[in-house]
Amino acid sequence: MPQKSLARHAVAEHPEITPFANMLWIPGGSFRMGSNRHYPEEAPEHSRTVNGFWIDKYPVTNNDFRQFVESTGYITVAERVPDASLYPGATVDKLVPASVVFRQPSRAVDLRNHHNWWELVAGANWRNPEGPRSSLLGRDQHPVVHVAYEDVEAYARWVGKEIPNEAEWEFAARGGLDGAVYAWGNSMMPNGKMMANFWQGEFPLVNLELDGFERTSPVGSFPPNGYGLFDMIGNVWEWTSDWFLSRHALPKTCCAGSVKKDAREASYDPRQPGITIPRKVLKGGSFLCAANYCLRYRPAARIGQQIDTGTCHQGFRCIVRQKQN
Repeated sequence: MPQKSLARHAVAEHPEITPFANMLWIPGGSFRMGSNRHYPEEAPEHSRTVNGFWIDKYPVTNNDFRQFVESTGYITVAERVPDASLYPGATVDKLVPASVVFRQPSRAVDLRNHHNWWELVAGANWRNPEGPRSSLLGRDQHPVVHVAYEDVEAYARWVGKEIPNEAEWEFAARGGLDGAVYAWGNSMMPNGKMMANFWQGEFPLVNLELDGFERTSPVGSFPPNGYGLFDMIGNVWEWTSDWFLSRHALPKTCCAGSVKKDAREASYDPRQPGITIPRKVLKGGSFLCAANYCLRYRPAARIGQQIDTGTCHQGFRCIVRQKQN
């Protein structure tokens, strides 16, 4: 499909005062959201319109999050003992402070079973991304990970910002290119250049590290998109405020109060009928996304994540919405 610039949709008055350092203004506009060409949850492609907003230039870093924790004494979900009532059938050894960590298998595995590379690791959290023996040494400017939705909301409240909804996030990620496959155009590696941190090679066995990184990378390590935003694609998945549904809810029905309640309940994972924990939409892909398994390092891509769970490849960034007169 032909690409067209979104610049013509820009609002007339560009805000002159940025509310916080390292935030960029994204002009409001209309765009084609989703995709009919990739994974079913991205459909249907449809028109959406968003108002202008400011957005963090980078994902929230370990250094940013540390300042929040040191100022407030906040304890993340992964650092707390889980509520046993929420996890029927869970054994005692699983009801400990823990988070989900990628473990690279040593041999070929069934790609239909994600347990072949994900492990719930006691003591894994934002301070210890791979488990108790790991640390943040040298990773101050890497995106914070292992943050559940409650954690990102708490940070956003403390700093005076909000979490973007899915449409705002996708509009910003497209960087002014409407309908492009990637945030930088339709070629995955233009002129052979790596544009984001994602998995090259056969997932989950062989990571060629053509991008120079095995896991997360310092924010800003790859070129910005057309709006000047870094790491909208790859590095870490980013939380949005929308409930995850198996297909896009179209604008004319998505915002009624009763539908919002239904959407929360509809977001429960049907593969886990005994667990009634809602899911939010994650966007952008991560360093674990690979063409042979998860070609989701694209603006239209989306997955659902239970709000109580962070992993080693999930982070977030915040926005500030323009006040409406």
